[in-house]
Amino acid sequence: MRLEGIHHVTAITAEAQPNVDFYAGVLGLRMVKKTVNQDNPTVYHLFYADEKGDPGSDITFFEYPGIAPGRAGDGMVHRILWRVGSPESLEFWARRLAEHDVATQEVDGRLRFRDHEGLEHELLVPDVDDEPCAAEHPEIPAEHALQGFEGVRAYSSNPDASRLLLEETMGFESRGDLLWERRGESRGSTYAYDEAEHRGVQGAGSVHHVAWASPADEHEAWRERVIAAGMNATPVIDRFYFRSVYYREPSGVLFELATLGGPGFAIDEPIGHLGEKLSLPPFIERLRPEIEATVRPITNPRQVAA
Repeated sequence: MRLEGIHHVTAITAEAQPNVDFYAGVLGLRMVKKTVNQDNPTVYHLFYADEKGDPGSDITFFEYPGIAPGRAGDGMVHRILWRVGSPESLEFWARRLAEHDVATQEVDGRLRFRDHEGLEHELLVPDVDDEPCAAEHPEIPAEHALQGFEGVRAYSSNPDASRLLLEETMGFESRGDLLWERRGESRGSTYAYDEAEHRGVQGAGSVHHVAWASPADEHEAWRERVIAAGMNATPVIDRFYFRSVYYREPSGVLFELATLGGPGFAIDEPIGHLGEKLSLPPFIERLRPEIEATVRPITNPRQVAA
């Protein structure tokens, strides 16, 4: 069995429009799905990714209007790592972010910054030859576009408690001190821990969970495998665009196993028009009038440019 690295990362925002402006406008990702949180369908669930909405490039946000700022702490992902194509790309992003009043910091040849709600990102030039997952943006040359996830870093007060699950159950390979990599047939991602200095607070600008990509025909077997390792995993949940299993790894980070394959986001919108309308899975379509009366309209920069 295999996991193809990170499928998606889901975080929380307090206001959808500034979130869209930053991730689709400044970072140049494509908003590939405008839908709702299926567990709380009165709030948005926004998906940004590459041009086709491929797993491995997909950062998503639950919008909880007015929620207080979060603070990454013990048992939470605190940094998202993105790939870019070259050192020149890092220079491009330092300039572009500065033009949008986003402070950056160069650390060990990487570029760090935070979004408008404090969520930390890091850009780096990878040493792998995975196919880039990039979106098109009129202000961002193709060679400088974000190319998908390299990995995530989390805080843990007891990272050794997670070692057995990561290495023996999930097949991660150690790449150094508290750094692991999980590679599949075509992609891979890293997962690392830093020392926790305080407890975390879930809120705006914090990561909710990280999802690992599972081939659809291995999904149930992965669920059984993590349960056998002592994890309290959910049943398989049909999310319409993919299927999901959730559990907390021993350090406290919420993991998801999400399936690959199938039509994905194109199941209810043509590829050329992803993210342009409010998409609702069939099992909550009956709530559309209530949902449309509740969520606030948002403007997609890509549609405005068109």
